[in-house]
Amino acid sequence: MAKTSDAIKIINKLTSSDPELEAMVAEASINAEVAQLIYEARTSSGLTQKQLAELIGTKQPVIARLEDADYEGHSLSMLQKIAQALNQRVVIHLTPLEHEQSA
Repeated sequence: MAKTSDAIKIINKLTSSDPELEAMVAEASINAEVAQLIYEARTSSGLTQKQLAELIGTKQPVIARLEDADYEGHSLSMLQKIAQALNQRVVIHLTPLEHEQSA
């Protein structure tokens, strides 16, 4: 088999035979994606963490936690508050799992 340096392909190969590990990687990926979305929305609006916190009635450390890829406590209500403060909206999509599509 050819060697690859593609991290996604390597992770998929390592986790594909272990459903529990695959689920953990998927959850971590979602947490990182949500954190990145919050960060990008805030910075593109030209706000500091403190300014966003004041807009939604919380403290700066809460925003810092929400922007941390390792944070697992994102809530829909908090995401909606952030979106509203940034004149945006939260959109959620449910899609079939990749391995179920090919079955």
